[in-house]
Amino acid sequence: MDVLITGGDGFVGQHLCSELIDRGHDVTSLSRTPDPSVLPDEVTLTQGDVTDYDSIEGAFEGKDVVVNLAALPPLHQPPRETSHDSVCIGGSINAVEAAEEHGVTKFIEMSSLGADPNGEIAYWRTQGLGEEVVRCSDLDWIIFRPSFIFGGGSETFTFIKQYTTPYVTVLPDGGKMPEFQPIWVGDCVKMFADGVESDDHVGEVYELAGPEVLTFAEVTRLLYKADGKSVEIVPVPMLIATITLYALDPIPQIPLGINQARALQLTNVTDRNDIGVFGFDKSDLTGLSTYLEGKQKKPKQQQIAANTS
Repeated sequence: MDVLITGGDGFVGQHLCSELIDRGHDVTSLSRTPDPSVLPDEVTLTQGDVTDYDSIEGAFEGKDVVVNLAALPPLHQPPRETSHDSVCIGGSINAVEAAEEHGVTKFIEMSSLGADPNGEIAYWRTQGLGEEVVRCSDLDWIIFRPSFIFGGGSETFTFIKQYTTPYVTVLPDGGKMPEFQPIWVGDCVKMFADGVESDDHVGEVYELAGPEVLTFAEVTRLLYKADGKSVEIVPVPMLIATITLYALDPIPQIPLGINQARALQLTNVTDRNDIGVFGFDKSDLTGLSTYLEGKQKKPKQQQIAANTS
């Protein structure tokens, strides 16, 4: 099949492009500033911005399947020149319109666990409204709602390292919230690719999550442990943290604000993990702790190999 992936050179897109190439598909990556260095040589690159219909419309010609991954990171405040509304809602509108115009057979939307068109947090509200755009289309669609996706280059890893410190760090309410059910990108893209290939999933919404439920504090400790560092967490009352983040919201230089304050109190966990639809059991998935333990051990193994060679 000939597959177009919006945001194909992003974190998830890189892995999905590789998975589809390995399965023998033709793949085109659409992004604002294409980066060939992060994609297999077999991937075709094209430039376009999902918020600008005219810039992307031609890329949909002749495609069998479109996978819409375009989104802004959920944890940082978006840059002033863009917004979750323009990318998650406007981008979905433009991608759906272009797919309908060019007779695309199937449209796959990556949403997010917790997506809710009536939600208070911009990221999850706009993801929910983006879903509605796809549902109301004339396309054969599939919607995936993964929990936070982790792996090398994960935006969540970057965020935590940017706003915490090793050895001693302060977290609202000691990091008891939010709770996550993180899923490894390598597992996630296999399910996305199955959606590309099989018509059995058309018209369905799938929630995808990993084998562990972890708090913000637990994720922070695991990240620093993988670097060989400990971290003592000092709790600050949630009310103080919330007031502080609300006060920071108008300051453009600080990428934190009201949405982050609200996100601190959410639970991003599923009651109906749909991994079984794609032949996965919890025991088949790579958990965050297992993944990070592997990264921690890898340098030592490489050193031993070097010493014995």
